[in-house]
Amino acid sequence: IAAGKSPAREKARDKSRVKDAETFGAWAEKWLRGYQMADSTRDMRKSVYNRELKKRFGNQKLSEITHEDLRAVTDAIVERGAPATAVHAREVVLQVYRWAIERGQKVENPAEMVRPNSIARFEPRDRALSPAEIGLMYRYMDRIGTSPQYRAAIKLLLLTMVRKSELSNATWEEINFSEALWTIPKQRMKRRNPHLVFLSRQALDIFIALKTFAGGSEFVLPSRYDSDLPMSAATLNRVLALTYQAAQKDGEQLGKFGPHDLRRTASTLLHEAGYNTDWIEKCLAHEQKGVRAIYNKAEYREQRAGMLQDWADMIDEWTSVKR
Repeated sequence: IAAGKSPAREKARDKSRVKDAETFGAWAEKWLRGYQMADSTRDMRKSVYNRELKKRFGNQKLSEITHEDLRAVTDAIVERGAPATAVHAREVVLQVYRWAIERGQKVENPAEMVRPNSIARFEPRDRALSPAEIGLMYRYMDRIGTSPQYRAAIKLLLLTMVRKSELSNATWEEINFSEALWTIPKQRMKRRNPHLVFLSRQALDIFIALKTFAGGSEFVLPSRYDSDLPMSAATLNRVLALTYQAAQKDGEQLGKFGPHDLRRTASTLLHEAGYNTDWIEKCLAHEQKGVRAIYNKAEYREQRAGMLQDWADMIDEWTSVKR
């Protein structure tokens, strides 16, 4: 009343918002189109929506879907042996409701009552290799029967700190040999910003070797079946699986790890060595938030180049033991 609004009119307006609300399916389509996310993430979430949620919730109003309804859906997905899909289905519902609520819909978010850890629990994702484990990785990776290009790619992941997809889809036009610089265009980056990778001597040597292997392909790592296509990113997971399995067979202490753990390894060991967090975050192409993002616009080119060369030299020390 003090604000000049009629409580009765506002209550009626709220009821009208619920009554005239579009269906969950309509809001899901709007969210999938309008929410900022990587293209690969959008494709995955669209697939989850179409396969797991559209038939069950697509024609229902937001106000009609309860947390019990969502729980029944996630339980059914888990029961068929797809717990990760169940967690993603819950995440889609959560985000669609948040999107709608931010745009004036007066409804409860049913996903708030269905916690992810009540759907499924997964192995922790904070794996970082020690220097000794990096030595074991190099030793056993050289022993397994796989392509030298693939082994070189794993070493590049560790040396450059890039994401798996950023390397597997790399093209030769992105590599400047004379400047020892790799420029990844914005359309291939998770945050949609171009990313500079300063190449150490060791990384540059690997790219030179890969240029020989690639023949006339535009891709740094062409598919073994079709040189006009990039290598499947899943290949690198298989190489690492063969590596730690071979080490474990010999009784070595090398636990399970994947390509993304190499980024975490670089970040962890560089932090432990005392390098500046901002330099490391720039190398990882992480998005800074809050006040730090406002004031820190520096690229730290010289510092990053020097740090990546130091990092490559450190790896050489850990992996140069006679084997």
